Amino acid sequence: MKLRPPLAAVGLVVAGLLTLSACSAAQFPTEGAQPQRDETSGQVTEGQEDVDVFSIRVGDCINSAAVIEESQLQSIPVVPCSEEHEDEVYHAFDSSVSGEEYPGEDVLLDEADTVCAGDAFTEFIGVPFTESVLDYWPMYPSDGSWASGDREILCMVYEGANLLTGSLAGAAR
Repeated sequence: MKLRPPLAAVGLVVAGLLTLSACSAAQFPTEGAQPQRDETSGQVTEGQEDVDVFSIRVGDCINSAAVIEESQLQSIPVVPCSEEHEDEVYHAFDSSVSGEEYPGEDVLLDEADTVCAGDAFTEFIGVPFTESVLDYWPMYPSDGSWASGDREILCMVYEGANLLTGSLAGAAR
């Protein structure tokens, strides 16, 4: 998958500088570790620097700035949301684009913009994206992961360069 890095964190960066995957580890080979999770809630219980990007899911809190310079990314730092973090995964969905041919970054980014900055944002944060001080960025399939069946797009919320503590669910800001 590709990552559109938060512009506030990296300035004007060409979209797709990083390659990420965000599908289940069962579908694709993994390089990083699986996050340690609470058996009941599924929440991350311990910070780890090398969590496989295929194991990232809604509710996870990550630190993307630590890996922003990587050209190929297979793992990412994950922390419990109760600890300081940069981003929170608030929504996941499969692309509606059909077919085996990679649709391209622009198509996937347009779809991510529609979903991530639309109802998914409003439902999670409590106010529409256009009224919020928060921003988002998507993690989406690369051409290589698309060819392997990856269709998942993850929506990440962040607040500029500010570190977050706790979940932004219902933050209404």
